Amino acid sequence: MKKTISALKFAVCTVVISSFLACDKDFASVDSDVLGEDNTNFQTNKESLPILAYNKKLNSLQIDGLTSNLLGVFNDPAFGQTTASIITQVTPSTYSPNFGDNTVIDSVVITIPYYSRVTGLDDEGLNEYTISDSLYGNAEAPIKLTVFKNEYFLRDFDPSAPLGQAQYYYSKADGEINVTDNFALNGSSTINFDDHKYTTDTILKIEEFTPSAKRINLETKDEDGEITSTTNIAPAFRVKLDNTNFWESNIINQEDNDVLTSASAFQNYFRGLYFKAEAIGTDGQMLMLNLGSSDANITIYYSYSTTTGTGDNATTTTSNSTYTLSFSGKRLNTFINNYNLVTLPEGNSTEGDSKLYLKGTEGSMAIVDLFAGTSDYEGETMSTLDAFKHKHRIPLGKVNGEYTYKKDERGNYLLKRLINDAQLIIYEDEAMNTGGDEDFHKYDRIYAYDIANNIPLIDYSLDPISNTADPYNSVIVHLGQRRENDENGQAKYKIRITEHLNNILLRDSTNTKVGLVLSTNVNSTSNARILNSDNDEVTNVPAASIITPRGTILHGTNDNVSEDVKMKLEVFFTEPK
Repeated sequence: MKKTISALKFAVCTVVISSFLACDKDFASVDSDVLGEDNTNFQTNKESLPILAYNKKLNSLQIDGLTSNLLGVFNDPAFGQTTASIITQVTPSTYSPNFGDNTVIDSVVITIPYYSRVTGLDDEGLNEYTISDSLYGNAEAPIKLTVFKNEYFLRDFDPSAPLGQAQYYYSKADGEINVTDNFALNGSSTINFDDHKYTTDTILKIEEFTPSAKRINLETKDEDGEITSTTNIAPAFRVKLDNTNFWESNIINQEDNDVLTSASAFQNYFRGLYFKAEAIGTDGQMLMLNLGSSDANITIYYSYSTTTGTGDNATTTTSNSTYTLSFSGKRLNTFINNYNLVTLPEGNSTEGDSKLYLKGTEGSMAIVDLFAGTSDYEGETMSTLDAFKHKHRIPLGKVNGEYTYKKDERGNYLLKRLINDAQLIIYEDEAMNTGGDEDFHKYDRIYAYDIANNIPLIDYSLDPISNTADPYNSVIVHLGQRRENDENGQAKYKIRITEHLNNILLRDSTNTKVGLVLSTNVNSTSNARILNSDNDEVTNVPAASIITPRGTILHGTNDNVSEDVKMKLEVFFTEPK
C-alpha cells in the first residue's frame, strides 16, 4: 500500500502543478495521458458536496487604522447610496519651530496624491495617467466637498479598558439618527462629528468637486516672476487654501507655545481635519485615497526677514521657507449608507440563504459551513464531516463506537482517496441590477478567510501567483477571478480550498467556517474588529472589505436555489481501482 500511496502522491503533484499553470480554466479530469489509464491501478473522479452558506449582516466595524480611505458618494445600482467622509489628525514635520521675524504666509497648499497608473506618453513625451482603478461611480458627477477643523479629540488609548489598550473607533452608518451627519462609535458612546466641527473658519469648500487624472505642473519663479523650473507630478488632490489668516493664527502665532513641542501636545490642541462629502443630486463619485503617503500633506509657504548689523549698517533680507503638516496619526472613515434598493438579511444559519449579499463599507458578508449537518454513508448516519473523512481515510475499525484510521510514522492519516483539487463554485445572481453596465462587476474579487482564527486559508499562502503592483491579478489560483459565460451562461467564481481540505484529512485540522467578502485588494490580509462581537462567530472582517463601496449578489445554498447555479463544493480525487 505504501508504494501505491507514493505513486498517488507523484500523480497528485503533477495534477496540482498543471492546475497552477491553467488556473483560469475549468479543471479537466485526469485521464490516461497523465496516469496511464491502461497500465495503472488508479482512477480519477469528482464529487459535488452540499454545503451551507448564509448571510451575515455587518455593523459597528473598526474604521481607524485602515490602509486607505474612501471619500465621496457612490451609488450601487443593486444596493443604494454610500457617502464616505474622513476625519484625520495632522502632525507637524518638526517641533519647536523658529519662524523668524516678520513672518508672512504666502500660501497654504493641501496635497493628497491619487492612486494613479501611467497609461502612456503624450506628444511631449510626458506621462499620461488614469485614476480609474481607485475611482468608483461616475467620474464626471460632482460632489460637494467641505473641509472643517475637527474639534473632537481622537484618543490613542481607551480610558475604559485595561491600561495601555488602544482606542478603536467603529462605524455607525445606518442613518438611524439622521442621514446627513457622520457618526462613529468609541465603544461607550456615539460621536457626531458634525457637532464637533469648527464652523467659524471653514478651511475649504468646493461646491462641485470632480477629480482630475491630469498630471500637475509645478512652477518655480524668481523674484521677478520669471519661471525658473517646472516639475511634473502625478495626479493629486492639490488645492490652494485661501484663508491664510486661519493658519497664521493656529500655527505661526503658536511659535512660542507648548502646543508645537510634541505630537501629543499638538494633536490635543489642533485636533485634525474633517473632510465631509455630500451628494449633489442622485449621482456621484468616490475616491480611494492614501493619506499615509509621504507626499500627502499641508504645506505652509511663508517668508521671514533677517536683520544683520545695527544702525546705518543694518541690512534686512527676506527669505522663504515652508512648514509641513502630514496626515499621520489617527484617521477615521465614516459612512452613511442608504440601502434603499435592498434589505440586507440577518442570515439563515440552519437552512442557508437563497441569495448571498457581499457589500463593502458597513454592509454584509457570507459564511460557508463546508460540512454542516449529517449524512448517510454506507447505511450509517454520521456528521457530514465524519462521512467526508470516512470516504477518504483508510479505516482500521471502531473503538468504543468511534472509527479509527491508519496513520503514517509522522502521525498523519493515510488516505485511500487523494484530493487533487477542491473548489468552491460560486455563481453570481444574473438578475442583479448593474445599472446597464455589463462590465460593472468585471473586476470584483472575492476574499475567503477562516472566521474562527481571522486568518487567510492555507491555500492563500501556497498560491504561486503574487502581484503586489496589480492586486486584481494576484492570488488567482486560490481566489479565482470572476469568469463570465460558463457552461450555464452564468458568471461565477472558483475559490480553491484544496489544502484546507487536505489539512482536515491528513492532520485532523479543525473544520472552521469560511467567510466570504468583497475585497479591493486581495494582497491585504489585515483585519478590522467588530464592536461587542466576542460571543459572535464573526469577530473580525478583512479591512480591505471595508474600503470598497461596491457590492455583489450571489446564489446561495437554500433548497429553492436551482441546482445548476447553487453554490457547491467540487472535489476532484484520485483513488486505487
